[in-house]
Amino acid sequence: MRIGLLTDGGYPYAAGESRLWCDRLVRGLTQHEFDLFALSRSAEQEEQGWVPLPTQVGRVRTAPLWTADEDIPGTRTPKGLLARITTGGGGRSYGRRERRRFTAHFTALATAVCAAGAVGAVGEVRAAGAMVPATDGGEGASGDVVPCGRGEEGPAGLTAAGVADAQFTEGLYGLAELAREHGGLPAALRSETAVRVLEAARRAPGAGRTVQTATVPDLLAFARELDRVLRPLSLDWYDEESLGAVDLCHATSGGAAALPGLLAKRFFGVPLLVTEHGVRLRAHYLAATDTPLSAPVRALLAGFHGRLAAEVYRQAEILTPGDTHARRWQERCGAEREKLRTIYPGMESDRFTALGESGDSGPDDTLVWVGRIEPAKDLIALLHAFAQVRKAEPDARLRIIGAAAQGPEGATYLAHCLALAAQLFPDEATDAHTVGDNPVSFEDIGGAEVPGLPEAYGAGGVVVLSSVVEGFPAGLVEAMFCGRATVSTDVGAVVEVIGGTGLVVPPRNPKALADACLALLRDPERRARLGAAARARALELFTVEQNLAAYRGIYLELISHAPVRREADAVDADGGPRPFATPPEAHVLGPWTASGAGAARPAGRTPGWAAEPPAVCAGVRGAGGGDA
Repeated sequence: MRIGLLTDGGYPYAAGESRLWCDRLVRGLTQHEFDLFALSRSAEQEEQGWVPLPTQVGRVRTAPLWTADEDIPGTRTPKGLLARITTGGGGRSYGRRERRRFTAHFTALATAVCAAGAVGAVGEVRAAGAMVPATDGGEGASGDVVPCGRGEEGPAGLTAAGVADAQFTEGLYGLAELAREHGGLPAALRSETAVRVLEAARRAPGAGRTVQTATVPDLLAFARELDRVLRPLSLDWYDEESLGAVDLCHATSGGAAALPGLLAKRFFGVPLLVTEHGVRLRAHYLAATDTPLSAPVRALLAGFHGRLAAEVYRQAEILTPGDTHARRWQERCGAEREKLRTIYPGMESDRFTALGESGDSGPDDTLVWVGRIEPAKDLIALLHAFAQVRKAEPDARLRIIGAAAQGPEGATYLAHCLALAAQLFPDEATDAHTVGDNPVSFEDIGGAEVPGLPEAYGAGGVVVLSSVVEGFPAGLVEAMFCGRATVSTDVGAVVEVIGGTGLVVPPRNPKALADACLALLRDPERRARLGAAARARALELFTVEQNLAAYRGIYLELISHAPVRREADAVDADGGPRPFATPPEAHVLGPWTASGAGAARPAGRTPGWAAEPPAVCAGVRGAGGGDA
């Protein structure tokens, strides 16, 4: 079958989210063809180019979400001031009818976004950017933020939410149809009409309190951000030769990446599969407080993203969260439980085999931390915890292996950690004539002592994770492949991944972290038992092979329930679609084609469908015109 793989800031670019996972998926499912539809996030990402693509990738369509309107490939934004005022970014001017259509559809969208509780699953306080930690003993133990349930407003709130959802979908798909017919929307979304509609919506009864305080500059800023989020509506991907030619759309995240999948289902009936290793809506909330945008703009954006996430979850045939942590978010944001299939990200285990099968439990006196140095990893708490470990075990050592995150924030945080380590652990010397030695070391992977990840995890007897925010802890899985005992903070999917094969403590609690580390450092036999159990669990649940097997089954399940989208011979006597009307040989490269008996060439297939002997077609078809 032909899969339309939809990405946002990732594959096939060399730098991006889910790049490795997508590459393994495409290379592992060699029996399928893949068309890539990729949105890029920055000029730097595009400059780094693409990864080498396998032969099963048929074509790649890309579009940036960061350029100016007139530079968007695939759209035909007209030049000139008059053209930009009178058009929606298409090839001809909007007439009076089109302007009325735009106003009506955008009014419906804006009204839904501005409505109180517009986030759908998250309250207005969180929509405005005030992240409230949970305290229910579940997610609250991690210090993470969780969404409020849709039912918290009572029956009246549910009715209002249903009305707002209907308004949102009417507005979204109405704008999509307008963009498809007239070439795009960028100029229309930034027009005076759009700002007037937003002004009226924020004043309307039922609008959220934060939204009601929005000023004209706030509305202009929101219109600018909304234009970028809705860029996929203005692309030329929605025809029989592009997304109309695929058998299945697989979005590798929610949000903007799933928008083309929603439209492919709307226009062509293509089934939609959505994978979220990290819930896009959650990422938006976490990033909201770090932006210079005002509270009303953040509330409006949160309202839009919340409504969009709910619509994606409604329209997807199957949702595949990467862990239970993501699954809970999806459920609280409106996803139906029967659609959810948890599939853990597959990871390569071969390079850790030698260390994992060696039976070596590591040095008895060394803790090791491996990862990217940034505030979310909370190395400050780890250093304070190690200070308590040193009081109990004076010979203990801590090796911090990894590089600072890109950007000034990562460099500043690394400098802070180095300064704290120097303050807590001044260089120690045995006498006045020897050089002091610090028990804490900061090292990079790739040097003589630590040439690769296996050597990094093998450098310590206990691997420590001290994060305050975490999604799926890939580094923890790597340590499990290596057969290492672990001490981790209870964040994200850590408890789910560990499953009783390591020690878990509350985040931001140096005393608990130190006690757990001491317990394992002092008990080599326990470390060995936990390490062996951790490796067995990782090999069972977190390998590339189990990930590919799961998606192979889901692809076949979805296509088996989706009727073919062909005319004439694909329609039964009652005018309904006939399942499996495409003969099997239609998917085999070679001189197969449709003869007059009715096997038409599937839309979008590559040339090479030469004339098929009539006898072959007659031999595979029954008397009633169906497949034999």
